[in-house]
Amino acid sequence: MNQEKIDKEFEEAVERVNNYQELFPADFLLRLYAYYKKATQNSEPPSSRRSIINAFKANALFQARGMTENEAKEKYIKLVKEYFKYK
Repeated sequence: MNQEKIDKEFEEAVERVNNYQELFPADFLLRLYAYYKKATQNSEPPSSRRSIINAFKANALFQARGMTENEAKEKYIKLVKEYFKYK
Protein backbone atom coordinates (compact mmCIF):
# COMPACT_ATOMS: atom_id res chain seq x y z
CA MET A 1 0.00 0.00 0.00
CA ASN A 2 1.42 3.42 -0.88
CA GLN A 3 1.66 6.24 1.67
CA GLU A 4 -1.25 8.23 0.28
CA LYS A 5 -3.56 5.21 0.39
CA ILE A 6 -2.46 4.29 3.93
CA ASP A 7 -3.08 7.85 5.15
CA LYS A 8 -6.51 8.03 3.46
CA GLU A 9 -7.65 4.64 4.81
CA PHE A 10 -6.34 5.52 8.28
CA GLU A 11 -8.29 8.80 8.32
CA GLU A 12 -11.43 6.99 7.16
CA ALA A 13 -11.02 4.32 9.85
CA VAL A 14 -10.54 6.97 12.57
CA GLU A 15 -13.63 8.81 11.36
CA ARG A 16 -15.66 5.61 11.35
CA VAL A 17 -14.67 4.85 14.94
CA ASN A 18 -15.34 8.42 16.07
CA ASN A 19 -18.80 8.45 14.48
CA TYR A 20 -19.91 5.06 15.79
CA GLN A 21 -22.65 5.49 18.40
CA GLU A 22 -22.44 2.17 20.26
CA LEU A 23 -19.89 1.19 22.89
CA PHE A 24 -16.79 -0.73 21.85
CA PRO A 25 -15.27 -3.59 23.88
CA ALA A 26 -12.50 -2.40 26.20
CA ASP A 27 -9.79 -4.61 24.65
CA PHE A 28 -10.66 -3.26 21.20
CA LEU A 29 -10.42 0.33 22.45
CA LEU A 30 -7.05 -0.29 24.07
CA ARG A 31 -5.59 -1.66 20.84
CA LEU A 32 -7.05 1.27 18.89
CA TYR A 33 -5.57 3.64 21.44
CA ALA A 34 -2.08 2.18 21.15
CA TYR A 35 -2.14 2.03 17.35
CA TYR A 36 -3.48 5.58 17.09
CA LYS A 37 -0.84 6.96 19.44
CA LYS A 38 1.90 5.20 17.46
CA ALA A 39 0.41 6.20 14.10
CA THR A 40 0.21 9.86 15.07
CA GLN A 41 3.54 9.81 16.94
CA ASN A 42 1.83 11.11 20.07
CA SER A 43 4.26 10.43 22.88
CA GLU A 44 2.26 12.02 25.70
CA PRO A 45 1.64 9.61 28.59
CA PRO A 46 -1.89 8.34 29.32
CA SER A 47 -3.89 11.03 31.07
CA SER A 48 -7.00 9.44 32.52
CA ARG A 49 -8.13 10.51 35.97
CA ARG A 50 -8.21 6.84 36.98
CA SER A 51 -4.87 5.18 37.56
CA ILE A 52 -6.14 1.73 36.55
CA ILE A 53 -7.11 3.06 33.10
CA ASN A 54 -3.69 4.68 32.76
CA ALA A 55 -2.10 1.33 33.60
CA PHE A 56 -4.11 -0.47 30.90
CA LYS A 57 -3.26 2.23 28.37
CA ALA A 58 0.42 2.12 29.27
CA ASN A 59 0.38 -1.66 28.84
CA ALA A 60 -1.25 -1.33 25.40
CA LEU A 61 1.43 1.16 24.38
CA PHE A 62 4.13 -1.16 25.68
CA GLN A 63 2.77 -3.97 23.52
CA ALA A 64 2.96 -1.69 20.46
CA ARG A 65 6.56 -0.66 21.11
CA GLY A 66 8.92 -0.80 18.16
CA MET A 67 6.07 -0.40 15.69
CA THR A 68 6.54 2.16 12.91
CA GLU A 69 3.98 4.86 12.14
CA ASN A 70 2.84 3.02 8.99
CA GLU A 71 2.67 -0.36 10.74
CA ALA A 72 0.45 1.21 13.39
CA LYS A 73 -1.80 2.78 10.75
CA GLU A 74 -2.10 -0.54 8.92
CA LYS A 75 -2.93 -2.40 12.14
CA TYR A 76 -5.51 0.25 13.08
CA ILE A 77 -7.13 -0.02 9.63
CA LYS A 78 -7.19 -3.82 9.78
CA LEU A 79 -8.64 -3.87 13.30
CA VAL A 80 -11.44 -1.46 12.34
CA LYS A 81 -12.26 -3.39 9.16
CA GLU A 82 -12.41 -6.67 11.09
CA TYR A 83 -14.64 -5.18 13.78
CA PHE A 84 -17.13 -3.64 11.37
CA LYS A 85 -17.14 -6.71 9.13
CA TYR A 86 -19.68 -8.26 11.49
CA LYS A 87 -21.72 -5.10 12.24
